[in-house]
Amino acid sequence: MQRLRELSRRVEAVYGEMADTFSGYQQASGLSCRSGCGECCTQPTIEATVLEMLPLALHLFDQGKAEQTLTQLEELPEVLSCFFYQRLSFDGKQGQCSVYQQRPSICRVFGVAGYRDKLGKTSLSVCKTIKADKAEKYQQHLIVLGEQPPPMMMSAKEQVNELDYSLGAKHYPINEAIRLALEKVLFKAYYSNFTDDQQIA
Repeated sequence: MQRLRELSRRVEAVYGEMADTFSGYQQASGLSCRSGCGECCTQPTIEATVLEMLPLALHLFDQGKAEQTLTQLEELPEVLSCFFYQRLSFDGKQGQCSVYQQRPSICRVFGVAGYRDKLGKTSLSVCKTIKADKAEKYQQHLIVLGEQPPPMMMSAKEQVNELDYSLGAKHYPINEAIRLALEKVLFKAYYSNFTDDQQIA
C-alpha cells in the first residue's frame, strides 16, 4: 500500500506541473473553457489509465468511500458519461466535476493543447465550444502556431504514464479506469492488513 501512495504522490506532482503549463497557456492565449461547461465530460469515449486514476482511488479510500463507489460503478446500467460529473442542465452541457482536484490528466489537458498531425507537425487541438466562443483568438493562434507552440497533450500524458508502465500502459473508458484503480487499492489495503495481522501473531 505504501508503494501505491508514493506512486500517487509522484502522479500528483506531475499534475501540478500540468496545471502550471496548460492552464497558464489557456489563460495567456484567451482560449480557456466556458465557465460551467461540461460537454466534454458527457462523452463516453474519454479514456484514462489506471495510473491516472490512482490519486482519486486513494482519495476515495481515505474518505471511506472506495467500496461504495466501486459498487455503484459496477451497477451502472450503461456508460453515458463520467461517473463523477454532476449535471446541472437537462442536456448535460452545464455541470461540474465532483472530484476536480483528483481528476485524471486527460481532463487537465483537454480544451486547448498541441498534438502532432499525420505529417508530424504541431497542430492545435481546441474543443468546438471554445472555437465557437473565441473564433477570432483561435484563428490568431493558428497563425502564430510555429512561433508560439502550445504544450503537447501526449507529452503530458506520457509523463504521467511512464511513472509506472504496468499501470500506465493501457487506456480504458474513464469509468472502467477508476473501477480498476479502486479494485487495486482495495486489494492492496486488504493484503496489507492481512500481513500486518500475521506479523503481530
